[in-house]
Amino acid sequence: MAEKIKLHHQHQDAEKEANIIEQMPDDNTIETVSKAMKQLGDPSRLKIFWLLCHTEECVLDIADIVKMSSPAVSHHLKILKDSGLVASRRKGKEMLYKAANIRLVDLLHVTIETVAEVTCPR
Repeated sequence: MAEKIKLHHQHQDAEKEANIIEQMPDDNTIETVSKAMKQLGDPSRLKIFWLLCHTEECVLDIADIVKMSSPAVSHHLKILKDSGLVASRRKGKEMLYKAANIRLVDLLHVTIETVAEVTCPR
């Protein structure tokens, strides 16, 4: 059970404030979300992440699609992969990348499309 917090001022109904405080995510959850959002704060990584939410691609194809060099794409993919937002698999000599199959990725994907007012390609 969470520690009861005594507020200095009463701006809301006490029961409503207590409920909000009780529902606040724990520090580990906030840290996880903060790290993920930090990684997507870079426009290039956001574009790559959005693309990989819809398809699985190799570095060279991603580079062509987002109009970047393959070393730059590789750098961004490493950051996204290290943060757990992107997964990879080897197919022969090629490495393919796609968005990780986790709930956080799904939620971030929906958030991006909601804010950008775009829908998923079919």
